Amino acid sequence: MNNPKTAAYGSWKSPITSDMIVSRNIGFGQIVIDKQKNNIYWLESRPMEAGRNVIVQYDQATSRVWDITPQEFNVRSKAHEYGGGAFTVANSIVFFVNYSDQRVYRQIIGQDPHPLTAPINKRYADLIFDGKRNQLICVCEDHTDLKNKVENYLIKINLDNNAVSVLIQGSDFYSSVQISPDADKLVWLSWNHPDMPWDQTKLSIADIDAQGSLSNIQVIAGLDSESIFQPQWLNNQELYFVSDRNNWWNIYSYSDKQTKPILEMPAEFGLAQWVFGMSTYAVIDSENIVCAINTKGTWQIAKLNPQTKQLKIIASDYCLIEAVAGLSNQAIFIASAYNQFSAIVSLDIVKEQFTHLKQCSDLQIDSAYFSQPRSISFKARENSLCHAFFYPPCNKDFLAQVGDKPLLLVVSHGGPTAAANPGLNLKIQYWTSRGFAVVDVNYTGSTGFGRKYRQELYSQWGIADVNDCLKASEFLVAQGLVDPKALAIRGSSAGGFTTLAALTSSNTFKTGASYYGVSDLIALTQETHKFEAHYLDKLIGPYPQARELYNQRSPINHIDQLNCPVIFFQGLEDKIVPPDQAKKMVDALDKKGIGVAYITFEQEAHGFRQAKNIKKALDWELYFYSRVFDFTLSDHLKPLDSWRLKNL
Repeated sequence: MNNPKTAAYGSWKSPITSDMIVSRNIGFGQIVIDKQKNNIYWLESRPMEAGRNVIVQYDQATSRVWDITPQEFNVRSKAHEYGGGAFTVANSIVFFVNYSDQRVYRQIIGQDPHPLTAPINKRYADLIFDGKRNQLICVCEDHTDLKNKVENYLIKINLDNNAVSVLIQGSDFYSSVQISPDADKLVWLSWNHPDMPWDQTKLSIADIDAQGSLSNIQVIAGLDSESIFQPQWLNNQELYFVSDRNNWWNIYSYSDKQTKPILEMPAEFGLAQWVFGMSTYAVIDSENIVCAINTKGTWQIAKLNPQTKQLKIIASDYCLIEAVAGLSNQAIFIASAYNQFSAIVSLDIVKEQFTHLKQCSDLQIDSAYFSQPRSISFKARENSLCHAFFYPPCNKDFLAQVGDKPLLLVVSHGGPTAAANPGLNLKIQYWTSRGFAVVDVNYTGSTGFGRKYRQELYSQWGIADVNDCLKASEFLVAQGLVDPKALAIRGSSAGGFTTLAALTSSNTFKTGASYYGVSDLIALTQETHKFEAHYLDKLIGPYPQARELYNQRSPINHIDQLNCPVIFFQGLEDKIVPPDQAKKMVDALDKKGIGVAYITFEQEAHGFRQAKNIKKALDWELYFYSRVFDFTLSDHLKPLDSWRLKNL
């Protein structure tokens, strides 16, 4: 029988350590089906291998799981800086992008890879094999002309002689290339500045001739304000795609030059395209689409019959579904529950049975250490609700003293057009199992709540998102669930900006943690990459016309209003939010005499991938909070070096 000890919140000893999180935990990415051989492939990100990405094969006949990618290769694209869509497989031949040189390689399984493209300053993504003409079609992001802007276009690579030629150009961006089953038609998405792919995209279709060139190009969707996502062929005559033309990302069909909704409902069947190769549904046959559905931030898996319009939710514990692919009577996807690790899952759509092909971790952790997220909604502004997931402290071995209330970490996710989800995240359970409460906020602008909710952040970034995070903490304080004197806020990238903006505009929080967060919006417009070069035009206003708004909302300009300690984490190779963004804040706080810690990591870019750095960031953030909130650590952590920690 368990007899919990009494200890202060924050000081609980947890079995969920940083070593555990990084040593036996991998990430899953893109899933690809080799339909000729009926085999399944996916991408694994491995922190213990310095964040290397490896293609893994699951052999359907033998259930064997094995690595395809040789040790010296890392399968990852730099296109749009965020990458994705870095490999495809056809007839047991793998085509992939290697991270270090960004060249496209061809690899017959079991043999060494050979490069198809030259070692020049170009990046590739969304690889599609055209077997009829023995060519590879993909997106190319051209950085060779350093004096002018980066160019994006669709290309073809002749696999007989490796000749590369442009298929189509003229738009700022391209993605989601798909070839028809008979290989006679091609579809793709395109968009132009200042739009992002969740603002407005065009879906185009073209004929492919015997030489592989395009003709009869037509725009078939996206002429009005709508975001198109994931075109996918049913057969040579009918195409499916996702559109938010009715406010929600729902599935539509296109055939005989007519577009019709498959099913309209207030839920999301799509995502914000931050990376290439994203997929939320798979066309199995004319009567079965297996789809992931997002309702208020929680995902479910379902079968949709396009003929009868019937939707059937398949019962499961999964609350996060990603990377849906299909073959025969089977769907493959990545899924997790609040108390189950992410796994590659196979669904038999006839029997409606799930099989785990591989889990991201072999860790055995008692679920009594897992905090179960509660979906909460609260009034953020007049006639407007905000949504979040609340995680109360949870550890079977400890209780707090009667009358005590826990410290609260308010989490502001990145994007800002991204979303919090309730799938098992050990980086959240790291905190809750030590006696912290966590609220993961789907603030205004988040994905999963319709187009209108996303667009309510337009012109309001740094105001609406900050307000929602403040209201989340106020709501939980009013409910008596957290200590009003022990509130902290943390976030990464755009969430880091929200964190710093909250700390410089209110006195609600006693501390904060910024992971590669934005502090100077004007500098960001001048330093960031092409994909997000005009993102702020809608989030704040066109620059330089709205220069005054940029100044008003930049945390670096409001250091005088920041009166609490802050810890900063920064990759020194970050091209999206360069290190100078954090360094300016650190220097200003140090000059003011405010407690500050500055942790930098070499060979890390935007988001940390190496195990040793993920571990250090978690542990040093915990150590920092122990100093701010004056609680005793149960973990034996090395104190921050004096040069990293000042004035605390």
